[in-house]
Amino acid sequence: MKKFVMAALGGTLAGVIATTQIAGPLLAQESVKINNVYEQLDLFGDIFERIRAQYVEEVDPADLIEAAINGMLTSLDPHSSYLSPRDALKMREQTRGEFGGLGIEVTQEDGFVKVVSPIDGTPAAEAGIEAGDFITHVDGESLLGLLLDDAVEMMRGPVGSEIVITVVREGEQEPFDVTIVRDTIQLTAVRARTEGKSAVLRVTTFNEQTFPKLKEGLEEQIEAADGIENLNGIVLDLRNNPGGLLSQAIAVSDAFLEEGEIVSTRGRDPADGDRVNATPGDLAEGKPIVVLINGGSASASEIVAGALQDHRRAIVVGTKSFGKGSVQTVMPLRSDGAMRLTTARYYTPSGRSIQALGVSPDIVVAQPPVVPGNEEEEDESLARPLRSEADLRGSLNNDSLSDDQIKQIEEDREKAEQAAQLREEDYQLAYAIDILKGLSALGPRD
Repeated sequence: MKKFVMAALGGTLAGVIATTQIAGPLLAQESVKINNVYEQLDLFGDIFERIRAQYVEEVDPADLIEAAINGMLTSLDPHSSYLSPRDALKMREQTRGEFGGLGIEVTQEDGFVKVVSPIDGTPAAEAGIEAGDFITHVDGESLLGLLLDDAVEMMRGPVGSEIVITVVREGEQEPFDVTIVRDTIQLTAVRARTEGKSAVLRVTTFNEQTFPKLKEGLEEQIEAADGIENLNGIVLDLRNNPGGLLSQAIAVSDAFLEEGEIVSTRGRDPADGDRVNATPGDLAEGKPIVVLINGGSASASEIVAGALQDHRRAIVVGTKSFGKGSVQTVMPLRSDGAMRLTTARYYTPSGRSIQALGVSPDIVVAQPPVVPGNEEEEDESLARPLRSEADLRGSLNNDSLSDDQIKQIEEDREKAEQAAQLREEDYQLAYAIDILKGLSALGPRD
């Protein structure tokens, strides 16, 4: 018994010694890291003092500190940054749905400002700015090498003032200038209308208004149609929607899902991960949904498209989305400033990350480019209306149909012609509506 106790005690002591021998170098390494951090902070203080005392012009110490903080954050990724009190206020205004500017969502790539998407109905959209455009100069001054926030600041100005931006666009051989008049941007989060028998919900951004306006807009279209049974489905148009509030993306997804995961987020610490599930209730009452996306659909738009696609609740049509699959947390700081920090990646219900890959549509449909003057080159014979049997002198009447039936045929023909006109105006939307027509023609599935 004594031998056993001694052996056990010896094993315990050996374990303690072994642990101490292993932990010793680890503690030493940690101590070296801490010392290195203090040395780097001393170096920062030394440089700060030399700039303040010896720079050719007097500088504001607060500006130096703010620039250092912003540089530290922007070195992490394109979406982390420091928000001064003024910028933090503007961000809060934007999430409420009203702010001043050109009306573009931008990011930074290769040192230049890249347009994620223009916002519907804004000066930038009306001036023809497109998703994927690079802005290289503002009023003749190069943006190369500037921080994104500084470049954005150059594009801001008084409402009604004019700005000239230089744009580089894929497919264009030379950069070109675009003149835009700044305006107050009032975001209409959702525009609802009915095309034929399809309700079209155009979602331009995800701010505090998005879900309430979407619900209100859909209810208005249902009421105008005298009941949802008279609609063949819904087109959820997320093209050129740069994203916004995660909470609103979840609410919009939940609006059309009865159950299951909507999105999950995973941060550096696995314990900080989160998963959001849908609650019962479908605003569309099971009607088919087509989601439209393109290269300007980012962030919150991709969460909605990915969730509805993974649950086979919607057919996703268009072109590959932008591919922003990271989550930014805005953390308030002293003096009313804030820090926007990337804290997690988000994943669709099937577990796929959208980061840098985007959402791939189920059906790829590109918007045909508009070629000015091309209509003049068309064969005139194709544009001439063709004569039919009814146009021939003395042709027989159709005696098998009543006047009401003939009227119905003529109304259906007029609707078909309107649909053909829509293809010329917005080919992708017309394609989405055609899908809903086809699903409606097949009838309900068991």
